[in-house]
Amino acid sequence: MKTICFSLFLFLCFSPIFAQESEKPIPEPIIFETSHQGTFHGKSIAYKAIAGETYLKNSEGEPTASVWSTAYIKDEPDPSKRPVTFVFNGGPGSASVWLHMGVFGPKVVQVDSDAKSDDGAAPFKVIHNDLALLDITDLVFVDPIGTGYSQVIGKGKVEDYWGLREDANSIAQFMRLWITQNQRWQSPKYIAGESFGTTRAGAVTAALEGGGQTMALNGLILISQALDYQGSTSVHDNIASYFTYFPTMAATAWYHGKAGEGKALEDFVQEAREFAYNVYLPALYQGNQLSTENKRTLASRIANFLGLDPEYVLLSDNRILTSRFKKELLRKEGKTIGTLDSRYLGEEGDQTADRPTLGDASSYAIDAAYTASLQDYFARTLNIKIDRPYLTSNSKIYGKWNWKPVPDGIGWEPSYVNVARGLGESMRRNKDLKVMVANGYYDLITPFLDAEYTFARHDIPMERVQMFYYEGGHMMYNHRPDFEKLVMDIRSFMEK
Repeated sequence: MKTICFSLFLFLCFSPIFAQESEKPIPEPIIFETSHQGTFHGKSIAYKAIAGETYLKNSEGEPTASVWSTAYIKDEPDPSKRPVTFVFNGGPGSASVWLHMGVFGPKVVQVDSDAKSDDGAAPFKVIHNDLALLDITDLVFVDPIGTGYSQVIGKGKVEDYWGLREDANSIAQFMRLWITQNQRWQSPKYIAGESFGTTRAGAVTAALEGGGQTMALNGLILISQALDYQGSTSVHDNIASYFTYFPTMAATAWYHGKAGEGKALEDFVQEAREFAYNVYLPALYQGNQLSTENKRTLASRIANFLGLDPEYVLLSDNRILTSRFKKELLRKEGKTIGTLDSRYLGEEGDQTADRPTLGDASSYAIDAAYTASLQDYFARTLNIKIDRPYLTSNSKIYGKWNWKPVPDGIGWEPSYVNVARGLGESMRRNKDLKVMVANGYYDLITPFLDAEYTFARHDIPMERVQMFYYEGGHMMYNHRPDFEKLVMDIRSFMEK
């Protein structure tokens, strides 16, 4: 008995020491800085690339997460009022590799502009981006927690960052820290986001208005916007989705020579848009109240726009899911349509399936090129040496993501994610906040009509919104003519 008591005494006395020894000390943030010279828009510019970690801390001042960012800062005597643009991609679960190596960075990867061939295997072509925006803005590429090199540290937990509100708060905290450390509070500030990155942009804009450190933004660049998920979720019983995807499916059929013969793309798209608003949407709401004859007439008109067999359309009850459209449009040719960019085609073994079986042809056609190019660029140009992998995407995040827009303990019934009305409120509180929306005609995940539908009905000041359209997909910059147009449109938007 004495032995047991004495052992317990030793444990109680010395366990704090053992606990302290077991906790690994948190090292200082890793930073890599290199100097560069480049010509952008005809101007020779000296700039620094600063890639590294920024620690986020809890209320006790303890580090809980490390955010990785790559910043390009022009050498200037006084940059205090020079614009700065924060750039991130979507997912949730995607690093900033796509916008970094696709359009905004000083180096970009070249993939097939015409979407005719897969990227294959290394080597891949990386070129100097003479259209990068470094002549008019500094650039900060941000990898959210769990992507790139960003990770939780210390007492941090992934659930503190993997959620709509949690993610927005962490990015807002990072932005404030970066602006403070670099003395840029007087700089015009922009966010450029893509896909869920536009959802994040809306949520971050609202988060920056609070927290005791109000930060007002000058502009949002929303590439393939996803502010209200109802119009970008193609599932049965979601009437809005049949309507919002219709003109994009029509544009896809036009591109592949299945509809709109002899018509210009914009003219055919406008016809599809008008049909969707004036004929298709009312019919969708009537449902089985339509007569059999009217259903058959409607099926014939839908088939003319979408390049499908009228009997298939009728069998589908005039409601075509995008997953089925991607398989059905070119079934006879043995081809499957891409999702992010419907110009891309895949060849699958299962020709009887009702939807793609290998994944998205427009994703696996470019993934390897983007991943390898960024890894090589980081190591050989920015001299980044880190002993953990850079995750261009993290599939673990989505399954654990908290979509609730309200704090724990507050009632909330599941519904479509929507930050559009919040953006409208932010714009009304900030008279200088302007929004640019970039839409790809061949984007079968965030359709362009959804952008129009979203901005038309959430009390958003439309006089401060500019819509742009491109003959590419979700990542329209993979199409070189759109790359050039997108950059010029962004320049015009920012310079105004």
